[in-house]
Amino acid sequence: MPTLDLTPDELLSTTRAVRKRLDLDRPLQLEIVRECLELAIQAPTGSNAQGWHFVVVTSAEKRRRLAELYQKAFDAYRNMLVSVHNLARRDDVDKPQMGRIVESAEYLAANLERVPIHLIPCIEGRADAVSGSRAVLAQASQYGSIIPATWSFMLAARARGLGTCWTTLHLMYEKEAAEVVGIPYDAVTQVALIPVAYARGTDFCPARRKPLDAVLHVDRW
Repeated sequence: MPTLDLTPDELLSTTRAVRKRLDLDRPLQLEIVRECLELAIQAPTGSNAQGWHFVVVTSAEKRRRLAELYQKAFDAYRNMLVSVHNLARRDDVDKPQMGRIVESAEYLAANLERVPIHLIPCIEGRADAVSGSRAVLAQASQYGSIIPATWSFMLAARARGLGTCWTTLHLMYEKEAAEVVGIPYDAVTQVALIPVAYARGTDFCPARRKPLDAVLHVDRW
């Protein structure tokens, strides 16, 4: 599929979380998703184990069932201290921007089943299987072997005029989601649920972020 005329810097700075601008009525061919995944599996992976798996959900019935789990989790999320809804009420945030994020998050929750493709990136092993002093190392290594590949997929999708969004709320019901699509829950960890669709327009801009110096630490915290 032809790609957009974006420099590497433009691609990296304009790959947005797309929710309200997902085209829910335009079919998305599986072959385009495969093309993006071919690039995704060029990403680094711990010990070159390549324990990643990508479940592409096209079935309307399975998308509906996943969306029900997501909506159920979203209903609980609204009242959590870490929710964007609560963060939007703080005095130290960009309220117009946060308000738009709340609105778009609500929109996605209400329309997830209409998104033509759901991508569930997975990694072999259970991220919650290791405890004690090595737990952080094990989890960082495991997630570090699937998140770069998933981000590569999202960049490849952006370059082809597709919109994506990283979501994790369905993981409140990971076992139930595993049953919907046949993921072996005891042996495989789901990492996210990525809605994928054509974007309505491709004119995404860099987001407003904190100044780099507010988060940069050189040699010490």
